[in-house]
Amino acid sequence: MRAEIDHGIRYVDLASMTLATELSIVFIVGLVTALATGLGVAPFFVVRQLADRWLVVLWGLALGILLSASLFGLVGEALTEGAVSHVLIGAIVGVAFVYLSDRVVSGYEFAPHSVSAVDPRTVVLTVAVMTIHSIPEGIAVGVSFVDLGSDPGVTVAGVELPALAVFVGITISVLNVPEGLAIAIPLIAYGMSRWKVVGWAVFSGLPQPVGAVAAYYFVSTLEGVLAVSFGFAAGALFYLAVVEFLPAGLEAGRSLPRRGHPELLSGTAVGFIATLLIVAAIEGIGTV
Repeated sequence: MRAEIDHGIRYVDLASMTLATELSIVFIVGLVTALATGLGVAPFFVVRQLADRWLVVLWGLALGILLSASLFGLVGEALTEGAVSHVLIGAIVGVAFVYLSDRVVSGYEFAPHSVSAVDPRTVVLTVAVMTIHSIPEGIAVGVSFVDLGSDPGVTVAGVELPALAVFVGITISVLNVPEGLAIAIPLIAYGMSRWKVVGWAVFSGLPQPVGAVAAYYFVSTLEGVLAVSFGFAAGALFYLAVVEFLPAGLEAGRSLPRRGHPELLSGTAVGFIATLLIVAAIEGIGTV
C-alpha cells in the first residue's frame, strides 16, 4: 500500500490495499457505529428520567431512518447488483435471521419506555435484545464497503470510502443513539452509575464491527452474492423497523394525548427525510 500527499493531507491509495488493511478499515467504521450507542446515555447526565414525549420522537426518528435506509439505500443498491429474485431471497433470509434471533429472548416484551420496578432479568434481557439487534446492523455496514478501493467515493481522514459505506455508517451511528437510550432506561432505574451504563451500551454494539468484518470478507471473496447480501441487510433492518421499533414507539406514547401518534409520525418523517438528504449529499460529494 502506498500513500499520496496533497496540500498537506496524506491520502491512502486503495488500489494496492491488502485484504487485512481493508478489513481493518471496515472494523474501525463498525467500531465507530458501536461507540455511538453510548451517546444514548447522554440525556441521563442531565436529567434522571426522559419525558415520554421525547422518547416517542426518538423511536420515530429511528423508525424513519431504518425505513429510508433499507428501502432507498440498501434495496436500491441491491437492484443494481442482481435480479429482483436474488434481492427477495436475501430479504427473506434477513427477516428470518432477525426473527430467529429474537426467539432466543422470546417472552420478553420489548417496550423500554418506563421502568417502575426493575429486576435483574429485565436488565439482562434488554441488553441481550439490543446486542442481538446489532448483528444485522453490522452486516449492513460490512456489505456497504463492497466497492472499497474500486469506485470513487468520499474521502474521510485521508481514506476514500465508498459513498454507500459513508451513508450506512452515518445512518447506523444515528440509529444507535435511541438503541443506547433503550438500554440506559432500565440500567439507570436499576441504580447503575451513568458511566457503567455507557459501557454496557457500547458493549451491546460490539457485534457491529465483528459482523461488519465478517460480512465484508464474505462479499469480497465470493462471487455473485452482492444482491443477496444487500437484500439480507435491507430485510433485517426493515424487520427491525416494523416489528421492534414501531411497537416500542407506540408503547412509549400510550400515556400521551392521542397516544403519542403525532410525536411518532413527526419523528418518523424527520428521520426518513433526513436520511434521504444524507443520501443525496453523500452521492453529490462522491461525484465531485
